[in-house]
Amino acid sequence: MLRTSLCNVLGIEVPIIQAGMGRCTSAELVAAVSDAGGLGSLGCDLRPVEDLALQLSRIRALTNRPFAVNHLLLTLNQKAFAATLHAKPRVISFTGGDPGDLVARAHDVGSLVIHQVHTVEQALQAVDRGVDAIIAQGGEAGGNSGAVGALALVPQVVDAVRPIPVIAAGGIAEGRGLAAALALGAQAINIGTRFLASREAPISETWKQLIVRATSDEVIKFDAWNTINPPRVRGYGTGVLRVIRTPFVDRWQGRSQEVAQELDGIRSEVSAAAKQGLLHELVPIAGQSAGLVHQILPAAEIVRRIIAEARTTLQRCAELSTEPYGV
Repeated sequence: MLRTSLCNVLGIEVPIIQAGMGRCTSAELVAAVSDAGGLGSLGCDLRPVEDLALQLSRIRALTNRPFAVNHLLLTLNQKAFAATLHAKPRVISFTGGDPGDLVARAHDVGSLVIHQVHTVEQALQAVDRGVDAIIAQGGEAGGNSGAVGALALVPQVVDAVRPIPVIAAGGIAEGRGLAAALALGAQAINIGTRFLASREAPISETWKQLIVRATSDEVIKFDAWNTINPPRVRGYGTGVLRVIRTPFVDRWQGRSQEVAQELDGIRSEVSAAAKQGLLHELVPIAGQSAGLVHQILPAAEIVRRIIAEARTTLQRCAELSTEPYGV
C-alpha cells in the first residue's frame, strides 16, 4: 500500500480523501471510499438536517471505518453542525471561509479538523485556528475554486504551515496526480470530480456522462453565474463557479451586462430546472480533471486504480534518478 503519516493520524490505509460535495455525496459513496482504505466525506451543504441524520446512521451501518463530515461555512446550518458534533465523526472538515471557533468545538467532541484553503494567507489563518490538516485547493477544481493552480499553491502551503500536514486538491483524478502531490510535499489528495463519476455518487447519469465526455478545456469558470445567483456571503471570495460548458453556459458566458438585462427570465429558467432536479443540465459542476475521467467506476475501484497508478509512477521516477545521465 501507499501510506503517509497523515494516514496514521486519520486511521486510513491510503492517502485519498473523497471531497465533501454537499448533496452530491451519500452514505453509500462515503462507505465505499472508506472501506477501500480512503476517507469518505459526507457533505452537508443544502442537505436537510433530517437527511443528514439518516445518512450518518446509514454510514455507521455500512462501515466501521473512519469518515468525515464536511460543512460549507458560507451556508453553515447550526442544527446540522450540532448533529455532526453529536455523531462525533473521526474528521470534521470545513470549506469556504474562516472556521473560527468551530475548530475548538469539533476538537471538544474528539474529532480532527481538516480545512480547505486557496491561498497561503488563508492557510496560516487556519493554522492559528488550530486545524489538524489543510487542503490546499488549486483553481483547477470544480465549483467555487480559487485563482492559483495546485502546482504553484501546494508547495507554498507546505512550506508555510510545516509541520501541519497538507492535502492537495484541484486537477487530480488519477495516480499520476497523487504521485505529483506527494512530490510537492502533500501527504494526501482530496478529489471530487473523479468520485462524481462513480457508481455510488447520487447524481444523475446525465451529469456523470457529461463528466466522462468533457475535455479539460470545456470545463470553464462561468462568470455570469455570480450575476444570476450572487453569493450572499463572501467568505474566502473564491468567486466564479467552474462548470462544464452547456448551451446555457455558452449563451451567457462573457455577457454579464446582457444577463443583468434578462435576469428575471434567466432566473426563472434556472429555478424551473432546479425544481425538476435538472440544474445539472444548465450548470454541471466539475473540475478540469474531468478530462482525465473516461468511465464510470465503483468508488472502491477508483481508489484501487489511483493507488496502483501512483505506485507505478513513483517507481518510474525512482528509476529515472538511477539512470545514467543522458539516457
